[in-house]
Amino acid sequence: MIPRERGFLLLTSHLGDPERRVLSYPQLRDLAARVAAFPHGDGEGELREFHLRQMGCSQEMSSRVLHLLGQEAELDWYLSRGKRQGCIPVSRISADYPRLLRFRLGGETPGCLWCRGDLQLLNTPAVSLVGCRELREENRLFAEEVGRQAALQGLTLVSGNARGADRAAQESCLKAGGRVISMVADELIKWRPRENALYLSEEDFDAPFTTQRAISRNRCIHAMGAMVFVAQANLEKGGSWYGSVQNLRHGWSHVAVFRDGSEAAERLIQMGAILVSLEDLKDFALLAQPEQNFLI
Repeated sequence: MIPRERGFLLLTSHLGDPERRVLSYPQLRDLAARVAAFPHGDGEGELREFHLRQMGCSQEMSSRVLHLLGQEAELDWYLSRGKRQGCIPVSRISADYPRLLRFRLGGETPGCLWCRGDLQLLNTPAVSLVGCRELREENRLFAEEVGRQAALQGLTLVSGNARGADRAAQESCLKAGGRVISMVADELIKWRPRENALYLSEEDFDAPFTTQRAISRNRCIHAMGAMVFVAQANLEKGGSWYGSVQNLRHGWSHVAVFRDGSEAAERLIQMGAILVSLEDLKDFALLAQPEQNFLI
């Protein structure tokens, strides 16, 4: 791990201590911009409070940054603990980091992803799936068919590992010989590695579930797939709805919603999603606009 990658972890990871005051994404963006604009900021040598103050950082922020960067021993301990659990960090500046996340999310890209499983899946062509935890039967069949077709069409399935639509699609994909990436919202170490599967967390590998984590990871699920299939959504309620609305507003990827006759599906169509049925899943590439091949 190069010094810049260690710096990302020191500034953004709790290192197993929930009281550790790490930088938020906006604060990290601001610091990165100041460092890039600093005339003598060549990235070499020890960073001192004098440098940070010259960059325009407040005394409080300068002290905070230096304190975080100085906890090298704590980082080494946390990295070794993660390695024993099979958990590997991939920072935003790593060559392995998902390219679509960097491209689509820009400044909202997670500073680091903790990974457990097959790292080779990170930059494979993928489609995503979201949906409710409590599914109607027809919607469950749709989620399962998306997973099965992802496997048959040689695409990795990205989902959120929650009960309901996520796991229905994931299990169907793996059963058909496919590949799965799961963005978890709970402890990464809970999920044992499986063949053709990769578990990801934008928080520490031992961080517990929070509602905020469940909401936050939706943007990553939407941004990692060339197309996002919405198996079922509740109107103006829940992560599947708000994640899809956010995607449609930002244009991260194509959004395809199951034709289930629901008011939520109709509203998403009005915002720009496309309506699909089970029969439409036989060739994902045909679902894109004619002038756009979203599998390239």
